[in-house]
Amino acid sequence: MTDEPPAEGRRFRLSWSRAAFGLLVALVLGGVALDYATWPPPLPSYRTVKAAWQPSEAWLYDRHGELIDSSRVNFKARRLAWTSVADIAPAARKALVAAEDHRFYHHHGIDWWAILGAARDRIEGKRRRGASTLSMQVAAFLSPRLAAPGSRGMWDKLRQMRAARALERGWSKDQILEAYLNLAGFRGEAQGIGAAALGLFGKTPASLTRDDALLLAALLPDPAADAPAIARRACALAGATDCRIYEAGAASMLGPARQLALDPGLAPHLAQHLLTQPGMRITTTLDAHVQRIAITALKRQLQGLGGDRVRDGAVVVVDNASGDVLAYVGGVGGASTAPAVDGASSYRQAGSTLKPFLYAEAIEKGYLTPASILDDSPVQLDTASGLYVPQNYDRHFKGPVSARKALAGSLNVPAVRTLLLVGVESFRDRLWDTGYRGLTEDGQYYGYSLALGSAEVTLMEQVAAYRSLERGGRWSPLRLTKDDPHGKPRAVTTPQAAWIVADMLSDPNARVATFGFNTALRLPFWAAVKTGTSKAMRDNWCIGFSDRYTVGVWVGNLEGDPMRAVSGTSGAAPVWRDVMVAIHEDDPGKAPPEPEGVEQRRVTFASGSEQPRTEYFLKGTGQTQIVLAPAESRRPHIVSPVSGSVYALDPDIPLDRQRLAISVSGDAIGHRLELDKRDLGSADSRPLILAGPGMHRLRLIDAGGKVVDQIRFTIR
Repeated sequence: MTDEPPAEGRRFRLSWSRAAFGLLVALVLGGVALDYATWPPPLPSYRTVKAAWQPSEAWLYDRHGELIDSSRVNFKARRLAWTSVADIAPAARKALVAAEDHRFYHHHGIDWWAILGAARDRIEGKRRRGASTLSMQVAAFLSPRLAAPGSRGMWDKLRQMRAARALERGWSKDQILEAYLNLAGFRGEAQGIGAAALGLFGKTPASLTRDDALLLAALLPDPAADAPAIARRACALAGATDCRIYEAGAASMLGPARQLALDPGLAPHLAQHLLTQPGMRITTTLDAHVQRIAITALKRQLQGLGGDRVRDGAVVVVDNASGDVLAYVGGVGGASTAPAVDGASSYRQAGSTLKPFLYAEAIEKGYLTPASILDDSPVQLDTASGLYVPQNYDRHFKGPVSARKALAGSLNVPAVRTLLLVGVESFRDRLWDTGYRGLTEDGQYYGYSLALGSAEVTLMEQVAAYRSLERGGRWSPLRLTKDDPHGKPRAVTTPQAAWIVADMLSDPNARVATFGFNTALRLPFWAAVKTGTSKAMRDNWCIGFSDRYTVGVWVGNLEGDPMRAVSGTSGAAPVWRDVMVAIHEDDPGKAPPEPEGVEQRRVTFASGSEQPRTEYFLKGTGQTQIVLAPAESRRPHIVSPVSGSVYALDPDIPLDRQRLAISVSGDAIGHRLELDKRDLGSADSRPLILAGPGMHRLRLIDAGGKVVDQIRFTIR
């Protein structure tokens, strides 16, 4: 007889063992499955997250490190630079933590008390409270899979909890809080406390108050909430009984788009040009003080003129010694219909502003001196497209004038006569060498009108070119940023020619016949200046320099329509004067010393056309008396009628009383006049002609039968 248990008992123990083993296997497999199902995604380190942060903005600073402008570069979200916890006001930091996760510094990523409270509320049917900690939310920010739409189930929460625990093992509490306050979305596209503080309060995070922070915290559960809802939530977070302060704060915070108080907006056009990548911080050569001076002067002038007369303007100020741009104003908005267009870099017609470089070339080559006499009388020139008949700005001619008065007074006909001496092609090449890169065609394309500024230039090109006159005829590129190289200067004219032209441009007495005595061009210290007005009054320029600065101003309409009632000295010149006076307040401009190779002479004019004066010449070309060339030494040409003129017959006056007088200058002995192939007789007889309606051609023919001059005019 044996003690073995009955077969039924053995089978029972075997079944129990198998069941226990199966349960154990199931538990292990379930645990593995649960672990796998809730395994958190890998999270980056704090250092990696901070290094990868890319703001949506870029910033522009002046030469002294002062912020002058910023530009939005990335439009996916509004993010500023990463904000350190130390740069957030302690009261604001404390209020935000208390509102979002008041046990943050006492748990390890999971607030079990908050979870139990949320479960109790769910069982009791109360309004569900949030149990997510800051660590869980940061984990969700860092892993899009944890924050995917619909990821609100139990398994998703368990994954977030495990991710939060993993985060706490690798990050400090301050690092987690810092990441949360930078990654959280507050309102609309504003991401991070930096963008929220600036966009909603016009403050930095360091200057936020406790009430500001409570309003921000009230936004976090529902960034799209309206002002009353935010005020109620902020008031509840504060535990206050009087909510009026939060109602007013929420209304102000969500009011009309505010001007970002910490963005001065001093150089928006330059910011648009230089700030091309998110996070860029560029230090420019600008001086915020000089920039404000230029903005104020331009804005005041445009407001004074009125938007119905002129809408746009630009100002550039340059330090002569370094070539650093101290002010760059591409426009000031106001009545502008194209405020985003940069007036400082836009190509516009130059007008008379190119004349100084024409006279410099003529003086350099010995074709002219400041005392040389130029004939300011009607002239017509044959071109490929017909006759070219230059006119002066005031439509009057002043007869024989010196080159000094012709340049300072901006007379057009003498400039065209000077271009005939220099040559169109040569002058075009000189302008190209002086930095005018808009002149992409050859000289024939521009023709004689190049003397009057038919080419298109930018204000930056103008200022760089005029600076070369102050620098002794040496041109070098301007600098806009601290990283721009100092370009090697290249000679474009001689120091003597540059100095003489600068002296001519600084002479108020030479300007008086055209501009009068009391104009914006006259400063209480030495300065050389030139104005210019383009065809149909579309552009008005004033560019000038002292021994320290070159200032250029353009006013006009960026859309190209003409200005109304704006003259050469009433448009850009007052802005130029205001800027020059302001930047020279402590150190007035001084006349540059006379260079070697220049000599002085006391000059008299035999005709009495100009007062005796001290004049400057290239060494070896000095004169003491200027005498007009006798008529017989001048090329004969038709003075009247002026080519292109239109005459109207008066029906109330007998036809035989409506005759035109023909006038010829120069040695015309032996020359004859011919009207529409009809011989009028000797040119020195000054005949009176009667011509019927239509276009007529008048020709001057020498004794050999050669046509030496011809004009066309019309009778109506």
